[in-house]
Amino acid sequence: MKNKIILVLFLIIFSLSLSTPAQAALGNVLLKVGSTGADVVELQTILNDMGFNVGKVDGIFGSKTKQGVINFQQAHSLVGDGIVGPLTIKSLNEAYLVKQRQNKVDSIIATAKQYLGVKYLWGGTSPQTGFDCSGYIQYVFAQNGITLPRVSRDQYTAGSQVAFEDLQPGDLVFFSFTGDGVVSHDGIYLGDGQFINASSSKGVTVYVIGPYWKSVYVGARRVF
Repeated sequence: MKNKIILVLFLIIFSLSLSTPAQAALGNVLLKVGSTGADVVELQTILNDMGFNVGKVDGIFGSKTKQGVINFQQAHSLVGDGIVGPLTIKSLNEAYLVKQRQNKVDSIIATAKQYLGVKYLWGGTSPQTGFDCSGYIQYVFAQNGITLPRVSRDQYTAGSQVAFEDLQPGDLVFFSFTGDGVVSHDGIYLGDGQFINASSSKGVTVYVIGPYWKSVYVGARRVF
C-alpha cells in the first residue's frame, strides 16, 4: 500500500512538471563553451538573427557560438572573451530590441508604399475602394499586426508622444487643418522629413514636411 501511494505521488509530480513549460531566462546564468540547453538555443537564435552567424541552433555552446559572441562583443565595445555574462546579455537584449523594431519599421513602410496612388475616399478603409487618411493608417498597421483606432483623433491617443526633433520612421504624424489644434489628418513618417498619407487631393502619396505642413502640424505618436 505504501509503495502504491509513493508511486501515485511520483506520477502526480511528474505530470505537473510536464504541464509547466520551462521558461528560458537568458542572462540568469553564465554562458560559455560547454554550456547547453534552452538559454544557449535562445542565444544562438538571437546571434543568428542579428547577423553574427553561429550556424546550427543546437543548444550546444561550442567554438562557433563563442566566435559569434566575440564578434558581437567587439562590435559593441565589450570585452571580447566569448563569455556571456550580465553586460553582454544587457547589450544583446538592447541591440535585439532595436533590430526587432527596425524590422517592424521596414515592414510597415514597405506595406505603406504598396498602396501609392490608391485613390482617396472619405470613410475608405481598403485599397479596393480607396482610403481616407486614418483608414489608410489603420489598414497598413493592421497588416503588420498592430491594432489602431479608426479615426485620426483617436489614433492621436495611441502609443506615446514624440517630439518633432525625435521623429523616427514608422511614427505617426498629426495635423490640424482647422487651425484650432484639433486633429483632422495624419500620416506615417518615413524619415528625411517625409511622410506618406492618404491625401484628399492625390490619394496615397508622399509629402515633405515643409513650411505648410509645419504650420498645421500638431504632434506625433509612437505606437510600437
